[in-house]
Amino acid sequence: MTPVLIFGIPLDFILFALTLLGVAIFHRHTLAIALAGLATITTTKLVFSGFKTGTGLLGLTLHLQHEWVTLANLFLLLMGFALLSAHFEKSGIPDEMPALLPDDWKGPVVLLVMVFVLSSFLDNIAAALIGGMVARHVFRGRVHIGYLAAIVAASNAGGSGSVVGDTTTTMMWIAGVSPLSVVEAYVAAGVALLLFAVPASIQQQNFSPIAKDPPRGLRIEWVRVGIVAAILIAALAANIIANVNYPALLDQLPLLGLTVWAVLLITAPIRRPDWELMPSTLKGTIFLLALVTAASMMPVEELPAASWQTALGLGFVSAGFDNIPLTALALKQGGYDWGFLAYAVGFGGSMMWFGSSAGVALTNMFPEGKSVYLWLRFGWHVGIAYFVGFFVMLALLGWMPDPIR
Repeated sequence: MTPVLIFGIPLDFILFALTLLGVAIFHRHTLAIALAGLATITTTKLVFSGFKTGTGLLGLTLHLQHEWVTLANLFLLLMGFALLSAHFEKSGIPDEMPALLPDDWKGPVVLLVMVFVLSSFLDNIAAALIGGMVARHVFRGRVHIGYLAAIVAASNAGGSGSVVGDTTTTMMWIAGVSPLSVVEAYVAAGVALLLFAVPASIQQQNFSPIAKDPPRGLRIEWVRVGIVAAILIAALAANIIANVNYPALLDQLPLLGLTVWAVLLITAPIRRPDWELMPSTLKGTIFLLALVTAASMMPVEELPAASWQTALGLGFVSAGFDNIPLTALALKQGGYDWGFLAYAVGFGGSMMWFGSSAGVALTNMFPEGKSVYLWLRFGWHVGIAYFVGFFVMLALLGWMPDPIR
C-alpha cells in the first residue's frame, strides 16, 4: 500500500480530518457527513492507494473481513444498551436516586464516582448510559454539557485500569500483558477523576441543581432490575470466560454483543423492551460505525518509538481516532509501560464526544452534546485532568516499560 501524499501528509489523513471538521462544525448533520467522509475515503483507497490488506475490491473485502467483529460488537452493544437503559429507567431506581445523593454539588460528584466504579467491571458504554439515565432524573432533564463530558470521562477512566473494563485493556490481557501491569492506570485515572469531577459538578449544580426529594409513592420494579442485572452479569461472564478459555473466539464472533441480545430476547416475554427506541438509536450507531470504519482505514502502520511521550500523544490521538487499532499497533511494537498506555488510549477519547463509544452512546441520549465546540468549551476540565493525571503517574511510578518481546 502506497499512500498518496499532499505536502508530505497522506491524503487519507486529510480526508479524515476534513470529515471530523465537518462533524465539529455541522453537528446537526453528523450522520450525512460521516457517511460522505467514509464513502470518499473508501473510493480514494479503491482508486489510488489501496488498503492494508491489498488493493481494489479484494483489499476492501479483506479489510472488512478483518474489522467486522469489532464493528458488529459495537453495533450490537450500542443498540442493546439503549434497551437496557430503558429497562433501568422504568425500574424506578433513577427516581429514588435523589434520596441517596447529597443535595449540593457533592451529589454530582458522587454520581461520577459511581460511574467510575461501575465501569471497572462493566462495559464503559453501559456505565456511561446508566450515569446519563440517573443524571436525567436527578437534574430534571437538564444536564450540562460539561457534566456530560465528565460522565464519559468517568466511564472511560474507570475502565482504564481493568482488563474487563475496556476493549483496549482486554486486548492487552489477550496479548499476554499482566492485569497487574494495567491496574496501575488507576493512579492517573483516580487523580483525573478528582480534577474533572469537582468543576463539572459545580457546572451542573449551577445549571440545574440536584432534586432534593424523590417523588412520593415510588415502587421499584424488581423484575426490570433483574433483567438489567442479568444482561450485565451475562456480558461480564462471557467476557471473562472467553478471555481465559477461548480467546480466539473473540476474534471470530461479536460475543459480547450477541450475549447482550440473547438475554434481551429471552427476557422479552417477561418485560417488553422499548423497541420504539431503535430507529433513533440506529442513527447514532451508524454514525459511530462510519467513523470507526474510516479510522480503521488510516495508514497508521507504525508508531514512533515507544516512550512516555509517545503514550501521552496517543491519548490525544485517541480523541479523534479509534483507539482499538492504535492499541493493536502498540502491542505489536512492544516496549510500552502498559499502565500508561491503558490510561492514555482509554481516557484520551473523553476529550471529544465522538472519541469513544461511551461518548457516542451518551450523546445519542443527549443530542445537544454533539458539538465539538461546546464539548471543548464546557468540558475543558477533562483535557486538563488527562494531562495532569498522566504526569502525576509518571512522577509517582516512573516509566517502566516491558521488554520488547
